Amino acid sequence: MNKILEKLNLSSKEERVPAKEPSEKDFDELKERYERASQEQVLAFYDELDTAEKEGLFERLSSIDPNYINDITQKALKSQDSGKEGQVKLSPLPEEVTASILDSKSEDIESWYNSGLDLVAEGQVAVVLMAGGQGTRLGSAAPKGCFNIGLPSEKSLFQIQAERIWKVQQLAEKKSGKKDVVIPWYVMTSGPTRGPTERFFEEHSYFGLGKDNVIIFEQGVLPCISNEGKILLESKSKVAVAPDGNGGIYQALLASNVRTDMRKRGIQHIHAYCVDNCLVKVADPVFLGFSASKNVDIATKVVRKRSAKESVGLILLKNGKPDVVEYSEIDTATAEAKDPKQPEILKFRAANIVNHYYSFRFLESIEEWAHELPHHVARKKIPYIDPENGEAIKPQKPNGIKLEQFVFDVFPMLDLKKFASMEVKREDEFSPLKNAKGTGEDDPDTSKKDILDQGKRWIDAVGGTVVSESGADGAGVEVSPLISYGGEGLHFLKDRTIKAPAVIEKEPSE
Repeated sequence: MNKILEKLNLSSKEERVPAKEPSEKDFDELKERYERASQEQVLAFYDELDTAEKEGLFERLSSIDPNYINDITQKALKSQDSGKEGQVKLSPLPEEVTASILDSKSEDIESWYNSGLDLVAEGQVAVVLMAGGQGTRLGSAAPKGCFNIGLPSEKSLFQIQAERIWKVQQLAEKKSGKKDVVIPWYVMTSGPTRGPTERFFEEHSYFGLGKDNVIIFEQGVLPCISNEGKILLESKSKVAVAPDGNGGIYQALLASNVRTDMRKRGIQHIHAYCVDNCLVKVADPVFLGFSASKNVDIATKVVRKRSAKESVGLILLKNGKPDVVEYSEIDTATAEAKDPKQPEILKFRAANIVNHYYSFRFLESIEEWAHELPHHVARKKIPYIDPENGEAIKPQKPNGIKLEQFVFDVFPMLDLKKFASMEVKREDEFSPLKNAKGTGEDDPDTSKKDILDQGKRWIDAVGGTVVSESGADGAGVEVSPLISYGGEGLHFLKDRTIKAPAVIEKEPSE
């Protein structure tokens, strides 16, 4: 296991003081290792560095196996250059491994919901949040989870999601009669977002969830590689690195001892999702109950594809194995094909929203398959130091590659009997935040509108009325997760008129 971690988990290290220069023997061994791998350029400026810089570079390079980096780079490039695969057979997931909230029996949904709450009450449920992204495209330097999408309450994405966890805990306590039900929240960051994320949670008192039950950890990194296959230097004393993709979650669970913590807590069921979805039903009892009832190792939520041309990845069977196929990999005829049983909808419609369930027993097997996960190539403009003359170069066109893994790369390794999928309503569960304000699609305004529209639907459903003087755009209501997780508990709004925009944060005292 240590060998695997050494190869795959190149996590950034905390600074250590006082600095100590590596011994001559240790340095010579490191240098020889990199020379054998034809990567000696990373040590080009070692003699110019001060003691702290030498120690830092030595530690980083010691955490990297250059032969392994050469190997995965060659494999990734070969896979990319090989072009299209041979004969590929695509088919929808079979009915026996799927369910849809859109047409499931209400008694089935209620059964899943109740059993999911039971699992929460028994302390068997944990949540893993993939929160490594920065808000750069949103015009913010902060982690994306800190972003305020403009709700009347001005809550961040982190706060909205934390309050949903709190509410599920409360619902489980109410159903079971137990007290102090806990859903541990494991927040995976990247190197640049870890510190700001930790400070944000501290400043907001962990949103009432308790410091011991919010575990912030860091995904791994991989060196950036030049087009010639050389490891790049960011500065004379630092290797250029990049996060290893959301597929790095599996190794990060090991390297950070998150899996060990889960084991100690008796966790059996894990919900994992991405931070940028403002509608995500965190620790959704229905999804947990459904997945547990199927006794699967992985389950995934999907939404119905809007149209044949929507550029989303699809969850389906590829050569008989569960997989995600990107929009660009599907020809027009396949994309436009209709379902023979329901001709009004697409045959391939299960859009991937990176919202997954894992059994803990499956995470116990990470060491058995993690080394088989492929790496993918992203060609980028990567600033670097010229090892010949020490000049800082800012390229105008892609000069190198970043290697990453995808969280769904493990899907094809599963027996179909251990995989399931649940279709949910897009308007209730999926509104990603990808673009800057004013873009008009997947931006703060659409995220805000989707939450306000959902609140209005909930109020309408219990017989309340929402009115607005500012027209349709202002006709929504923000319903706090602290009082309602999925529209429940709002009967006190029956026959009441709410003037929008508004926030329903608590039930008025009688």
